[in-house]
Amino acid sequence: MTRHFIHVVRVLALLATLCIASLAPRLALADNLATVRKVALPPLPQSAAQIATVEGRLLALTESGSWLLDEDRKAWRATNFRAPQARTFAAGPRYTWLLSGPDGSVANVQRLALQGQGIDSAPLPALPEPLTHAFAAVLADKLYVAGQTAAGEPRMLALDTVTPGAGWEVLPAWDGRGGDITSLVAQNSTVLLTVRGAEGQSDRLLRWTARNGWSEAKPVGGRVLPGAVRATGQAHVLYLAEPLGASQGAAYGHTQLHTYHTITGSWAVAPLSEAESAQGAEFGAGWGNGVLRAYVDAGGRQQLAYTEIVSGKRLLKTFDWIVIVVYLAGMLGIGWYCYMREKRNSTSDFFVGGRSIPFWAAGISLYAANTSSISYIAIPAKAFETNWQYMTNNLVAVVALTFVAVAIVPLLRRLNLMSVFQYLEIRFHPAIRMIASLICILVQIGSRMSVILLLPSLAIATITGIDVTWSIILMGGFTIVYTAMGGMKAVVWTDFVQLFVKMGGALFAIGFILWKLDGGVMEFVHVAAAESKTKLFDFSWDLTQPTVWGFIFLVVFDVVLTFPKDQVLMQRVLSTKSAKEATRSIWTFAAISIPGGFIFYTIGTALYTYYKSHPERMNPLLNVDATFPLFIAAELPTGVTGLIIAGILAAAMATLSGIMNSVATLASVDFYEKLVKNPTPKKSVLFAEIATVATGLIGIAAALILSRFNAHSLFDVSIELAGLLSGGFAGAYTLGMFTRRANWQGVAIGILCSSILTTICWTMKLVHPYFYLPISIMLCIVFGYLASYLFPAPDQSLAGLTIYADTPSRTEEDHDRQTSTHL
Repeated sequence: MTRHFIHVVRVLALLATLCIASLAPRLALADNLATVRKVALPPLPQSAAQIATVEGRLLALTESGSWLLDEDRKAWRATNFRAPQARTFAAGPRYTWLLSGPDGSVANVQRLALQGQGIDSAPLPALPEPLTHAFAAVLADKLYVAGQTAAGEPRMLALDTVTPGAGWEVLPAWDGRGGDITSLVAQNSTVLLTVRGAEGQSDRLLRWTARNGWSEAKPVGGRVLPGAVRATGQAHVLYLAEPLGASQGAAYGHTQLHTYHTITGSWAVAPLSEAESAQGAEFGAGWGNGVLRAYVDAGGRQQLAYTEIVSGKRLLKTFDWIVIVVYLAGMLGIGWYCYMREKRNSTSDFFVGGRSIPFWAAGISLYAANTSSISYIAIPAKAFETNWQYMTNNLVAVVALTFVAVAIVPLLRRLNLMSVFQYLEIRFHPAIRMIASLICILVQIGSRMSVILLLPSLAIATITGIDVTWSIILMGGFTIVYTAMGGMKAVVWTDFVQLFVKMGGALFAIGFILWKLDGGVMEFVHVAAAESKTKLFDFSWDLTQPTVWGFIFLVVFDVVLTFPKDQVLMQRVLSTKSAKEATRSIWTFAAISIPGGFIFYTIGTALYTYYKSHPERMNPLLNVDATFPLFIAAELPTGVTGLIIAGILAAAMATLSGIMNSVATLASVDFYEKLVKNPTPKKSVLFAEIATVATGLIGIAAALILSRFNAHSLFDVSIELAGLLSGGFAGAYTLGMFTRRANWQGVAIGILCSSILTTICWTMKLVHPYFYLPISIMLCIVFGYLASYLFPAPDQSLAGLTIYADTPSRTEEDHDRQTSTHL
């Protein structure tokens, strides 16, 4: 069978060569996928003194009242709301906060919301003292206000807007140098403040974060129109500013749209026509995906000019589609080949490939399953946003896999299991097996399938314009078909091919990015070193950050003590020919993990270096996870784009197929065969095929639901969900393999206590999400072990079920007989 896959790899290599050959005619930069356009707005019935946004609608404030822009943007409607004269606004996703006061200062705070065609207001706690030249911004659930006291001292305040009875918190202020404040905005856990520069100098830009306090950023490159600022996407801020040296004939007579990227700290100037930039501006406001300004036309009437960012799409060319279609056809072909070759009447063939998978193929499949679209898209995005600290987890995990390969995997492989949860029944009780299996199914579908389906779908939507919904459905549908047809053999051998596709695409992407850099490899090295983008180890004891101690803590509990909890990985180990082969598959997995991890983190750092030099090439409307897809869409030549998309699909489908097959195995072995009278192997396989399809459809539905939320980092979402859902039952393996005293009653109590206490940690945000999983496992172990002393010790033989050397050894046939008595 291996011979056929070598031919497939050769075909894919030929396609890659053709893609590289296509570079020559497309060396120039493609058109930018983000463009600027001017949108006409209806003239105001009365001249406005200020404009704000309430739930996405424009609210114009005049001397005699207020006007609300219709949703279709065609007309203004008068409202009954009257705001005080001195005021500043901060717009959030649901509410808008109005700060007002007498004598040009602000002290009173109101919360505004739409109510029919009017505005509803509710009072909030007043500021500790009146502030002048004040601006406000909203970050998560906090309202931030920056201004000056009566004595001219800078002041920074914060208010928790969701906690009842919360009061204003006085935060450390900036240095106070410069003139008046011109804007305040929040983006990506950062508050940005602009302060008027001296005559002939640009406005200062100051950054504030809860962890690092205030820092000086690169100046604006002009003079900001007060209030004309808008946060877009997940990392960009738009400013309307007058360039230095422009004519002062009208207030801010030559305006430009500046974009600031909070991650790279780089500025770009969006192109505006001369006619647009020459319009005099009275005041500005952020709205939607752009910034508007009020100006007086030649007839002396106030007008509104709105400039917004618009996302474009790069449609795939014929050669791109050829590459993608060949890849998808190859996956279906492997599934069909496995289907026609097998009789499909044996559960062993469908669930564990007849236990005939070579160790090297199983090891490659382990790595392929462990490097999903999260690795291909979210990890480069995380490295782009931060550094390589998360790579520490890979390094520590490889060390831990040494212990797993020697002590744990042979123990479980000798039991000849199909579901790893059979061990929990043998060691404890059928109820523990079924509870843990059910939780695992929920984890795989809820926290893994949904994210793994959504990430590449977002990438494909970014690149091609295909709707995210259709991308999810098509990718999930293809994976369902070949997995249901071919079973575990199709999963393993498609993983083998997919590894070459996705790693080839990743390596090509790194080389192409470095080639595009003005300074080549040396620029990459210089920027990465100067800004600590390749920092690996954080030895601090800050539990809110991903530190070395946190990764060691995680790996000890997630790998060393509880490796068997992951049915997706263990099913590949259980598909090998013997315990010795199973150990070798883990060695293969470990050997590939380190270089593979460095490849994906290098992509993120290379992207950071490129976009720091070319900030104008970014799309301010996209989220951080779309950074690599943006580069694929905007920079790569025809043919190569298709290759990288195939790599993204391969990364996702390799994991999806394993999840579908594993969930089907659990549903059949742990539930169907135990609850149905007289199940036959043929009926079990048929049920597993139906379960595969059902799992895929449920996963598609979960991904569609998740796509409705604007998660900042899907990498973090997957970590949180895995920690909250899977930690409890995982501790049962530790209690089973590493202790003799634990019993099923204690384990059940441990799972319950772990779930409750971890949920409390999550709701109170006590630690970094990376700690949820090890904390949950640790709680299960501690409470489960202590609770076991409340009940009698286990009375069955534990021979071959723990890691202790004094436990009598058994042959595989002995374990087959022991296992069959519990099934």
